[in-house]
Order: sequence, then structure tokens, then C-alpha cells
Amino acid sequence: MMNVHTSEEMAPLTDARSLADRLQRELLPGARLVMAWRADGNGDSGLSVLDASAEAIAFARRLLDGALPNEAPGSTLATAWAMADGTRVAVVAEPATPVADSLRADWPRLVRGMATACLQLRRAQERMVALRKSEQLQQALYEIGDLAGSDLDMPDMLRRIHAIVDGLMYAKNFYIVLYDDVRDRMNFLYFADERDPFVADPDVEFGADDMPDSITLALLRHGEPLQGTTDDIRQQLGMSAPQAAALADPPGTGPESEDWLGVPMRRDDRVCGAVVVQSYDRPNCFGEEERALLLFVAQHILTALDRHRAREELERRVEERTRALQQSNRDLQAEIVERQRAERLQRALFRIAELSITAESLERFYAHVHDVVGELLYARNFYIALLSEDGGFLEFPYSIDERDIARPARKLSSGLTEYVIANGRPLLADRARIDALGVQGLARSMGALAFCWLGVPLYRDDNVVGVIAVQSYSPAIMFTVRDQELLTFVAHHISIALARKQAQDRLVSAHAELEQRVEVRTRELAATNAELLQQIGERLRAEQQLTHQARHDALTGLPNRNQLLDRLAAAIATARQDPSRLFAVLFLDLDRFKLVNDSVGHSAGDELLVEAGQRIVSMVRAGDTVARLGGDEFAILIEGLEGQYMAEELARRILGALGQPCWIAGREVFPSASLGIALWHARYRNGMELLRDADAAMYRAKAAGRDRLAVFDEDMREEAVKILDLEADLRRSINGDGFVAYYQPIVQLDSGRVVGHEALLRWRHERRGLLIPPDFIGLGEDSGLIEAVDWVVYDQVAARLAQGTDGYVSINVSPRHFRSPEFADRLLRLLATHRADPSQLRIEITEVALLDDVPRALRMLRTLRSHGVVAQLDDFGTGYSALSYLHRFPIECLKIDQSFVAGLAGETRPESEAVIRAIQALAGTLGIHTIGEGIETALQRDVLRELGCSHGQGFLFGFPAEAMVQSPERVASH
Repeated sequence: MMNVHTSEEMAPLTDARSLADRLQRELLPGARLVMAWRADGNGDSGLSVLDASAEAIAFARRLLDGALPNEAPGSTLATAWAMADGTRVAVVAEPATPVADSLRADWPRLVRGMATACLQLRRAQERMVALRKSEQLQQALYEIGDLAGSDLDMPDMLRRIHAIVDGLMYAKNFYIVLYDDVRDRMNFLYFADERDPFVADPDVEFGADDMPDSITLALLRHGEPLQGTTDDIRQQLGMSAPQAAALADPPGTGPESEDWLGVPMRRDDRVCGAVVVQSYDRPNCFGEEERALLLFVAQHILTALDRHRAREELERRVEERTRALQQSNRDLQAEIVERQRAERLQRALFRIAELSITAESLERFYAHVHDVVGELLYARNFYIALLSEDGGFLEFPYSIDERDIARPARKLSSGLTEYVIANGRPLLADRARIDALGVQGLARSMGALAFCWLGVPLYRDDNVVGVIAVQSYSPAIMFTVRDQELLTFVAHHISIALARKQAQDRLVSAHAELEQRVEVRTRELAATNAELLQQIGERLRAEQQLTHQARHDALTGLPNRNQLLDRLAAAIATARQDPSRLFAVLFLDLDRFKLVNDSVGHSAGDELLVEAGQRIVSMVRAGDTVARLGGDEFAILIEGLEGQYMAEELARRILGALGQPCWIAGREVFPSASLGIALWHARYRNGMELLRDADAAMYRAKAAGRDRLAVFDEDMREEAVKILDLEADLRRSINGDGFVAYYQPIVQLDSGRVVGHEALLRWRHERRGLLIPPDFIGLGEDSGLIEAVDWVVYDQVAARLAQGTDGYVSINVSPRHFRSPEFADRLLRLLATHRADPSQLRIEITEVALLDDVPRALRMLRTLRSHGVVAQLDDFGTGYSALSYLHRFPIECLKIDQSFVAGLAGETRPESEAVIRAIQALAGTLGIHTIGEGIETALQRDVLRELGCSHGQGFLFGFPAEAMVQSPERVASH
């Protein structure tokens, strides 16, 4: 269809007059004129009229269709031609005055030249306008793409996208909605409007019930672009006019628009949202060009939203995995601390057992017991009280106290010690509790009043015979429930050792024993007085150094953790203001430092810590901070780094300096350290997080072999993912056939006869092959799946027993099972289901399971024993060794831990023999036989047999296998 243009509409961009007006002025002043053109290829057609008659306009159109110019009526001038690009042009003029023949002859040539030039100029200007629009659109798309990859939050990014769209077209009133086509719900992600006061909340959804007259919701359901006034759009969609009450509702039923344009956003051919612009005072503001432009831009906006949300989701997942890694690290630290505590306690208990045999006298025995207790808890004020033979007096055979130098024997009264003896239970009392007992008339403090008092009863044959007590005269030192449990546990072993020692000492003359005690007591009191004087001097010096020690380590004089965290906070604040600033934290831990403490003493360990601190300080720059965090841990804050390589170079220099030998306590020591590096990153919120990651890197270095460094990276986060994968495999294997029972024979050491088997857990992993418990038991316990795995093995063992076998089969039962009151009944039901003989089943439990809940454990073992299932104490010698409880529990035998059996060969043989001999002696008094675990050589078997061990198991007799070994010949060949 041809368009009729006024003179202003068709004029070149540099001239306000139309083509026809220009031709009239240049060639035929005063004439009425019409110019028409048509280009079939590019669709450029037009008609420029200057006062021409209808006949002239019609003739011009016929010329475009092929009519000849000489067919023009009357004095009308006409010409038609084709331009080089194929455009057909026709010009018809109606002169106001007669035209000379010369002008009539030249007129077609002049008209063609001028008209052709005007059309070419007009097309060139249109191409320039189109090119500028294309450049603007391309720049806008680049900016939208950049915003998608930026770290702006969603509201800021959407505001900038709005500004970009407003630069391309009229978009003062602009909003973006997201749509769930399954639920038919939408939410306004962004909303900006000059008149509508609605405030968008991206988390609030709207549906047809909320906005029944919403054009926006209708657009989303329609799925195609819509443009026009709001009334026109409702008519197009067949919607009724909104009710008067709805005109004040939220968007979609807001103010009426003179022009409204909305385009859907699509993802995989499904409508997932829309972009809308509208005008309240400019009708016909949007056309086909704006519709195509907004539709194109909308898809790029959707892409930007998807990229922005994908980045946010990635950051969320990274944060979750980081938290999981942190939790794993905290659990590992707790496990290490607990294991160290168990080792200290185990050493103390064996030392007490040894003292009952090796101590020269009871006084020396008490003193050594005091030392042992002092290693486990605060015991500066410590005493042992015993009932006299007639039970009427309270005697104090051993007492060390800062204030009550002597504790003479006294008649039983209402003291705290007597209160514990009368009740037969431990007492933990602070000053308020002591006062309350006094007010109630139950007990009162005898001697100096303590801030905190802890006493536990000593038993002999289930009768209370005395009390072990510790107390504190300072409010800064208070005992805890854990201290009470620990002292209670130790007291049971002290009771046994004390009874044995007293029996030995009764053979000595009463007069000689009295003189020896007086002499020992005099020396102890002198030592206590000297120690008291020394402590007074130390306290005076400590008061003078209090201010300094608040921010410095007392041993090395280096900054402490508090000062380091303050400096880290300042470094983080500086780095946030200047992103070019880079710093790092180095976390250092001395390797095998505990060995130095245990071998040459804590004072030598302190010397090594001071020397290590001095060496580290000598390697860093003047502005760096070296701090001691506690124990053998140091941290270094280095600022002004150019890159990671500078931190690694400094770390290597520090490791090199620490690796040089030094003399400590007369011995040449070759120290080393493991070092972790955490570089500053904007994700860190405080210094503790930097220390945490540097600490994690340090443990990675220590695990890799010590004396090296490691830099915290994403691999450490990915380790948590591997743990999750293994847990998923564990769950699948429980429901499948991945777990199997392997059987290792138990033999008589004298005859080699097989008396039973121990059922051992194995996992046939689909990718990693056959796994042993250390490869997955920790994960099973952390996830709570180990109980289900155990019951799979128990079921296999019961089925195997039902098939018939010589001897018994023992299964391992963890403390977790013993916490369940239904364990015994469930195990017996399982045996009954398979029709297996309960007398052929043994359960192996650890000492921890016995002490977790003594009454419950006792009931459970008695229930099983009454049905023929007896218990064996596994890994004996590595736990608490609660021999005071063994006579109360129906225990069949003790299994000597393989670590002691392994020590029978080599330099540790004397220590291992002493431990095994003690175990044999203690077990023998209760009529309990023993089984040696982990026997791999004939030498170990022979030594165990000589020490009195009657049974054993290990690789010497057979490797764990699915099939049971039934004869000595098969054991030997196995």
C-alpha cells in the first residue's frame, strides 16, 4: 500500500520541505505537482503531493504501473523512469501558466536528475538512522550481559536494566514479572511507575484470585505480545472491564494506560515471565518497531536473570560445602582431644596399677597417686581420708594443702568428707552449696573454707572405706562434672591398688612403718612449704605482668591470639577499602612436639617453644606479626604481598630456619613444623575464618608427611563432596549385599585347636573393591548408619550358626548399641528367627560400653547371659580398664589389644611384657581367661603362652575369610 506524505514528512532530514515542494520551487514555480515511487525489492514506496488534483495523482500511479507519459491530459507535464536500483519513479505537474517548449523538452531530464538525487539522499539518511539504532541496541545488550556477570544484588541489577531499556525507548513505567505456568502464579520481580504507588516484593505471588482483571496475567496466559490501550487489549482478549473497586488494586488493575505494550519471556518454549512498558499520557507511543525491540531485549533480560540466579546458587552451594568442611574439621579436633585425654587417662591407670606393686611404702604410693591425679586435673590441695579399723575415726594418711598444713585424725562428725562416706556418692560443691549444706545441718566445712570442693568415695568390696578429695581456694579455679567423673573413675582403680598395697604393708613392722611415715611426711611438708613460698613469689610477679600478658604470650613474649585477631581485623578493614591490598595468615604447628614433652619434660618443651618463636621472628619482616596461639601453634600475619608466591617463599624460609638442629635439655633436637597458608579473599568476614582455613591447610600439610606447607584451596572444600559420595554408597550397600562377614579363627595356644571365630565386617564396594572397617567406620558412626550395618552382619552370623558349626562365633558390639535398651531382646529374637543356638554366640564389647551406663549395661549382659550369650571385653588395655567393675559384670574373658602383642618383638618388649603380665594378674584374680589379639609370629605366641595367656588369634593362625576354619591342620595351612 502506498503512503501519502505531507511535505514535512517526505523532506530530507536536512530540509523541512517535501520532495514535491522542492521540485516545484526548482523547476515549475506555482505548479501543482505529485511525485510517486515504488521499489519492489526493499518495499520502499511513497507519494509526495503538492496541491495536485485527483486526476494527476491517479495518473502518477498509472505511470508506476506502466502507462506512457505522453498520455497525460491537456497541458499536464509527466515523466516516469527506473532508477539504477530498479525503483520506479513518476512525476506529474499541472503548470499554473503555459510552459515554453524548450522547458517542456528539458523538463523530464531535469526532473529525473533532481528527483533521483532527493530519493538517494532520503534513503541514505534512513540507513544512518537504522545504523544508529542498531548500535544503541547492541550496546544495550552488551551492558545487560555485563550486568548478569557482575556481583550486584538483584534490585540494583534490575534498576540498571530499566535504565538501559529507557535509553532505547519510552520506558518510564516499566516492570518485570516471573510466571509459573504450572501453578498459574506470578510475582513482580521489578516495578517502576510514575503513578502507581505499588511496591514490588519478589517473594509475594499473585494469582487469578488475587487479581481477577489483571492484563499482565492475561498476557502470560496468552503467550504473545500485546499492544494498545488497556481497553483495546481487554477487547482483544475478551476480558470484561474491571469493577470500580478493583481500580485501586495492585499492578495489573492499576491506572488505565493510553498505550500499553507487554511481551512474554520464554524458556524452552514455555512462558516464564513478561516485560511491560506503558504510557499514561502519550497515545500511540509504541509501534511495531518498539514491539520487536522489546521482545528482543526481553529474551536477553531473561538470560541475564538466569545467569545472575545461577551465580547466586553457585555461591550458596560453595558456602554450604564450606560449612560442612568446617564442621568436619571441628569434629576431627574434638576427636583428637578426646583421644589424647583417653591416652593420658590410660597411662595414669597403668601407672597406678604398677605403683601398687613397685612403690616402696604407702606414703610413696600416696605421693605418686597425687602426681598422677595432678596430671589429670587441678590437685594442688589434695588429701586421702580413710576410716579407721573400728569405723569410729577418720584418718588422713596423705594430705597436701596450701592452708591446712596438717590434717589430724578425728572422730566422725558432720564434715564434707563424712557426708560423702555416709551417702556413698561423689560430692561437687561450690561455696554456695557448702553454705547450703551447713544451713540444712547436713555437712559443714572442716578447716580452711574452700571455694570449690570435690570428693569421691573409695570402695572396698562394695563398702565405702574412705574419700579422695581435691579443693580450690581461688574462685578462678572451679571443678566441673567432668572432673568429678574422671576422679570417680580413677578412685575405683586407686581403691584396688590401695587395698593391694595395704595388704603388702601389713607385713612390715608397725613401728618401722610409723617412723617411715613421719620421715616422709616431714619431707613432704618441707617441700610443700617451699612450693608455697615459691608460689607466693610467682603470684606477685604474675600480678606485675598481668597487663602485659593480656595481649602477649607468657612463655615466648609474642603477641597472643587476642592481639592477632585485632591486627587481622585492621588488615581486613584496610583490604576492603583498597582491594589491591593482599595479605595472608600462616598457621604453624610443631611436629611431634608431644614427643619432646614426654621424653625430656615440659620445661624442655618450653625451651623449644621459645627457640621456635625466636627463629620465626628472625625470618619475617619488621611489619609482620608473629603470635603464639597456644601449645605448639603459632600464627604469622604478613601484609603488603604482591602475590601468593611471597607468602610461600616466607613459609619456606621459616620451615628452613625451624629445621636447623638445636640443643634442648642437653639433647640435640631436630625440630620441624607443618605450615598452612590462607590468603585474603573478600569472602572472609573476620579473622577467625582466616585462622580456620589456615589451620585446615596446616593439617593437610601434616597429613602429607609433616615438615612442609600447604595453601588452602578449593580441593579442601571438594573433600567434603567425596565424603558425601561415600555416605551415599554406604546407604545403598545396606539395602543390597555389599556387607559380608569374614571369620578369623580363635585357637588354644597350647594345642592349636580352633575353639571359635570372630566375625569381622567387610564391605564389597562396587568401585573400590573390598574395604576394611577403618576405611568407612568413622563415616558410618558420624552418619548414624553403623548400627544398620552391624545388624546386617549379625543376621549373617545368626544364619551361619543355624547351619551348624564347631565352637562359637563372636560379634563386635559398639557402645552405640548398648545405649539402646532393646538391643538384648532384638539380638535374641534374631537368633530365634534363624533357630541358632545362643550358647554359640559371644559379644565383644569395649570398656567404654560398660561405663557409659553401668546399671543398664549390667541388666543387658545378665539378660544375654541367662540365654547363653556371654560377653568378652575387647581391646583391653586401650580404654579405661575398669577392673573395679569386672567382678560385677558377667565377662567371660579379656582380649589383650594387638598393640601390646605387637610390642613383644623389638625394643618395646619389656614394657609390653609388663603390661600383659599386669593384665594377666588382674584378670586371674577374677577368674577371667585372656585372648591375645594380632598374633603374627611364633615368637609372639610363645611369649604370650609363657605369660599365662591361654588363647589367641591373628594372621599366624589364619586370615579373615568368608569360610570358617574347623581344624588345627587347616589353621596351620591357612
